[in-house]
Amino acid sequence: MGAPCLLGPLPACGRFGVPAGEGAAGLGDSIQPARKNQHVSNVSVQLEMRSLWEEFNSLGTEMIVTKAGRRMFPTFQVKLSGLDPLADYVLLMDFMPLDDKRYRYAFHSSSWLVAGRADPAAPGRVHFHPDSPAKGGQWMRQIVSFDKLKLTNNLLDDNGHIILNSMHRYQPRFHVVYVDPRRDSERFAHENFKSFTFAETQFMAVTAYQNHRITQLKIASNPFAKGFRDCEPDDW
Repeated sequence: MGAPCLLGPLPACGRFGVPAGEGAAGLGDSIQPARKNQHVSNVSVQLEMRSLWEEFNSLGTEMIVTKAGRRMFPTFQVKLSGLDPLADYVLLMDFMPLDDKRYRYAFHSSSWLVAGRADPAAPGRVHFHPDSPAKGGQWMRQIVSFDKLKLTNNLLDDNGHIILNSMHRYQPRFHVVYVDPRRDSERFAHENFKSFTFAETQFMAVTAYQNHRITQLKIASNPFAKGFRDCEPDDW
């Protein structure tokens, strides 16, 4: 399943997932959406653990990136509706830079400051949910969790992890792709997917937590946080 058709300008973001290219009042400029296939036109997505994401977001979420790859916490999880129960879908994620800046953390003011222009963009990658493809009925039956997704700062990574630049801000994007059985399905690629973003999932990629309040909240809310006291597990 090719991914280039899924990549484009950062869409407006919203609490319940604003489809990419479909602006909403108060959320950004409205962009005329492409006509969508009926198999994806009515898809809606709800972010799970939204209150926890909002709590992190209020402090300025940070996500660790390592050479070996690190899982996200909170984990990106969603609940889907509006899919055709009998049709096949592929679910995937990518990560878009929020701006063209590199940042540094000012400890005296507990704030992020612009440190210069962004580093050269890391290789663009997508993460396919390992259950893809699957029937719409299966996707809607349970919470979809991207708990296998890992973030790395290793530009030469050969494990398929998402490559990000440390000290840069990112917006995760979630894509629902209808598996079109038509022979000439490539002609309709732009119609067969729908993309969603959630503003509260934005984060700063870091190699070590900068804001001590983020560290405290991760310890308080992450079941693997005992790693700070024992040995740090791969999940952290």
